[in-house]
Amino acid sequence: MAIQNRYDFVLLFDVKDGNPNGDPDAGNLPRLDAETGQGLVTDVCIKRKIRNFVALTTDQTESTAKLQGRKKRFEIYVKEKAVLNKQHERAYVAIESKDVLKAREWMCANFFDIRAFGAVMTTKVNCGQVRGPIQLTFARSIDPIVASEHSITRMAVTTEAAAEKQQGDNRTMGRKFTVPYGLYLAHGFVSSFLAKQTGFAEDDLAVLWDALSTMFEHDRSAARSEMATRGLYIFKHDSELGNAPAHKLFDLIKVKRSNDGDGPARSFSDYSVTLPDEGPIKGFAGVTFIKKV
Repeated sequence: MAIQNRYDFVLLFDVKDGNPNGDPDAGNLPRLDAETGQGLVTDVCIKRKIRNFVALTTDQTESTAKLQGRKKRFEIYVKEKAVLNKQHERAYVAIESKDVLKAREWMCANFFDIRAFGAVMTTKVNCGQVRGPIQLTFARSIDPIVASEHSITRMAVTTEAAAEKQQGDNRTMGRKFTVPYGLYLAHGFVSSFLAKQTGFAEDDLAVLWDALSTMFEHDRSAARSEMATRGLYIFKHDSELGNAPAHKLFDLIKVKRSNDGDGPARSFSDYSVTLPDEGPIKGFAGVTFIKKV
């Protein structure tokens, strides 16, 4: 059964000596707000990490699902090198019908990211489209960031012709960019009304919270070696419609420099986070605060 409550949440994460989200239109520089200098991480980037976590930790094959004693419900629709129309064809084979609505239901039932984020499946093989209950904002750094540029050297070349051109010197130069330190904050929303359309259930919600809590632990790379979720703060509403405006709830969480701005921030300990007490929130009847991280 689909979830019966509305949720709003705050995701707090940081990066140290890494590039959390490079901009391909700017030579892979870390994304930033040109007016304020604050760093940005797109919602698409965060969703990619959620998808990767779910693909890594849940049943992706029928045989694995059977061993776990459950249906295969957590496949990922948008993944690297996926041919989406091939996924649509699977739906029509499974339902043995040309009914688009039934095909859409099959896609929702089998793919976690469709249930969570929705999808436009009106390509050559039409499975309809659906809005997902999970929405995320861009993450924005608390303070302005500074992108550090580093020159790197590659000792090898890819072809013999390139080696001859360099006359024995096989080194080629490159660049990489890092943020010395940045603490980022994003807002998220879970709609129970849209969850009914996709079948997003309580077990899906548990997977989402697990992904947001630990997704960076399984996303290490040379560019993102030290990223971590520093806070996952959830506001659960007693009703489907909601018991308080999201922006007023978000205002209850305050993140600020703990050393009064004395020098650049270089770790999470340079910040203080003020939170409401866990449980029912005073002054906001029908809203419960849950601290996951």
